[in-house]
Amino acid sequence: MCSISLIAQQSVNEEVEIKRVIQKSYIDGLHNKGDVKDIIEGFHPGFNLLGINDNMLTKYPIYSWVESFEKRKATDPAPPSAEKKMDCKYLLIDVTGNSAMAKIQLLRNNELIFTDYLQLYKFDEGWRIVSKIYYRH
Repeated sequence: MCSISLIAQQSVNEEVEIKRVIQKSYIDGLHNKGDVKDIIEGFHPGFNLLGINDNMLTKYPIYSWVESFEKRKATDPAPPSAEKKMDCKYLLIDVTGNSAMAKIQLLRNNELIFTDYLQLYKFDEGWRIVSKIYYRH
């Protein structure tokens, strides 16, 4: 019974850490003009954002996304206003060993903008986002 309780507690701890990485690196970082150091810390260098354009699979690597982020932030360094701030609703965190998937909704001004599926792996330094697919509402 104690080992089941310990496993359940470890799972809760992993979910808390996964949410922390997503919030700090992805939501507060990329979407809400946070610190680029926090973004780099939460994303694996091999990360790809996968999308569909004209029925073709597209890939957007993290280094391109960070470069675009830095250009946007350089031209407008102010944090987003309350109406433009991106918020996150966690729908599902599924952890198996050192792999995880998070299903989240991104909202701006209480309007649903995206549903994201983030894939993560746990490395020696902790959880890192390794890929993303999404649906734009």
